[in-house]
Amino acid sequence: MHIHKRIRISIMVVLLTFLTGQAGALTLKIATLSPEGSLWMKKMHEGAKELAQKTSNRVLIKYYSGGVMGNDETVLRKIRIGQLQGGIVVAGSLSKFYPDNQIYSMPLKFKSIEEVDYVRKHIDQVIIDGMEKVGFTTLGLAGGGFAYILSKKPVLTIGDLRKSKVWVPSNDETALEAVKYFDISPIPLSLADVRAGLQTGLIDTVATSPIAAIALQWHTQVKYLMDLPLFYICGVFAVDQKVFSKLSAGDQSIVRDIMGRIFREVDRQIQKDNVQALEALRNQGIKLISPSAEALDEWYAAASDVPNRLIEAGKLSQGMLNILEGHLKDFRLRQSKVNE
Repeated sequence: MHIHKRIRISIMVVLLTFLTGQAGALTLKIATLSPEGSLWMKKMHEGAKELAQKTSNRVLIKYYSGGVMGNDETVLRKIRIGQLQGGIVVAGSLSKFYPDNQIYSMPLKFKSIEEVDYVRKHIDQVIIDGMEKVGFTTLGLAGGGFAYILSKKPVLTIGDLRKSKVWVPSNDETALEAVKYFDISPIPLSLADVRAGLQTGLIDTVATSPIAAIALQWHTQVKYLMDLPLFYICGVFAVDQKVFSKLSAGDQSIVRDIMGRIFREVDRQIQKDNVQALEALRNQGIKLISPSAEALDEWYAAASDVPNRLIEAGKLSQGMLNILEGHLKDFRLRQSKVNE
C-alpha cells in the first residue's frame, strides 16, 4: 500500500511539473522573407533548437519563412495586433519607429567593410537600446552587405539614375527621403513585387546586395552592376517588448545569448557569401561597370548632403550622425598611422 501510494505521488509530481512547465511556455511566432533552405533559416532553426533545449521548452520559436506572413510592413502590423511576436526584417522597415536605426545605410559613408565592422562594434548596442525605447527587443543585428545599383541600362552617373525607373522599398521612409535628395522620383514596391516589376518594366533599376540579388532572382532581369558600394544593408531580429518581458530574467538572458551568437555567425558568413555572389553575378553575364573620376565626385558630393537633409526632415538625429562620423574618423586615423 505504502509503495503504491508513493508511486501515485511520484506520478502526480511529474505530471504537475510537466503541466506547470507547459503552462509557462512561451512560443514566439516569428516571420521573415528569408526562404527555407537559406543560410538565414538554417541558422535560425539551429538557434531555436538550442533555445528549446537550454530553457527546457519554456521558450519556443515558430518561424514563418518565405514571406508567407506578408512583407515587412504587414509583419509589423501583425506584431502590433498580437498575431505575431516578432520578425526578422530589414532595418529600414523599422525607421518609422526609430529613424536612427538607419544610420548604417547613409549613402557612400563607408569605404570598406572593415570600416563597417569597426563602427558596428560601437553603434550596434546604441541601436539595440534605441529600439528598446520604442517597444522592440532586438535579439540580433546582421549585415546584409553593401548594396550596388543593378539595372537594365548602364547607370554610371546621377544623370543616368534620374532617367531610370528606380525602386525603393515601400515601407522604408528614410530610403524614400534619401533618394529624393538625388532629384529622383522613385517607385515604391514591396520586396515581393520587385521581380515582377522588373519583368513588366514598371522598374528597371534596383539597389541591393549581390547575395540578395541572386536569392531573390532579380539578377535574371538586369544586365549591369555599377561597381560602387552605395550603402550598407542591415537586418534586425525584433520582438515585441511586451511579450519578451513576460520571460524570466534568466530566460531572457538565454534568448539574447543564443540568438545574438547566431546572428554574429550569420553576419560573418554573409560577408564571405557576398564576395562569392559578386563573382557569380559576373560569371552569369552581369557587366560590372565603374563610374569615371568625375562621376564619382558627383556621387560623393550628392551623398554628402543626404544626412543633413534627413536631419532637417526629422528622419535622423544629429547625435547619431555625430557618433557615426566620430568612429569613422577614429578608424581612418588609426589606419593612416598603420600605413605610414
